[in-house]
Amino acid sequence: MHSVLDRLRGRLVVSCQPVVGGPMDRTEIVVAFALAAVAGGAAGLRIEGVERVRAVRAATDLPIIGIVKRVDPTTPIIITPTRADVAALAEAGADIVAFDATDRDRPEPVLALAEEVHLAGRIAMADIATRSQARRARDAGCDVVGTTLSGYTGGPVPEDPDIVLVEACAEELGGPVFAEGRYRTAEEVEAASRAGAWSVVVGSAVTRPEHITAWFAGAMAEGRRGPLAAGGRA
Repeated sequence: MHSVLDRLRGRLVVSCQPVVGGPMDRTEIVVAFALAAVAGGAAGLRIEGVERVRAVRAATDLPIIGIVKRVDPTTPIIITPTRADVAALAEAGADIVAFDATDRDRPEPVLALAEEVHLAGRIAMADIATRSQARRARDAGCDVVGTTLSGYTGGPVPEDPDIVLVEACAEELGGPVFAEGRYRTAEEVEAASRAGAWSVVVGSAVTRPEHITAWFAGAMAEGRRGPLAAGGRA
């Protein structure tokens, strides 16, 4: 366990999750994204789906954070909701298995998921949204907490990453805290690192061209409403 986490300390993880149903939503493209991230200096990868974890594992020996996303109208829990999901990800080659560890109604308790991860000899990562959830996840035996779900459990989604939560968790827990969620710039990644993040996970800004294009298209639209568009001078 320590060797995997040591490889990620102070390093970047790239989440290779294409837009569902988009033109990049194919296993061979996920593998290509993963290898491109490796070439760029990523130290680890976050991959969704058992078969895609298996395919990426066959292509690289970098640490893989594996997840399964499962939409079920009976529960708000989407990320790796069951022990069966945990076991399948471990068998496919994930070194770290991440799961939703928020305090919402869930099909299986956080403690059971963490135990299943450890039974498979893997590292348990708790995706949390608040400091109190991080504390409870660590008490339940999770090895790593990720700020992945901050801003995604109710209300409007913020624009910026939750660096305050990263700092609070790093100060209180004394264990690995992965910063994740809405990291789009090198400056934000650096800020999270300075706040105490063990590792920073970047996804859309690397592997979702649809989102990146939308950001730039939005900037162009804002520019058209600026002084030059109105006939003024810059």
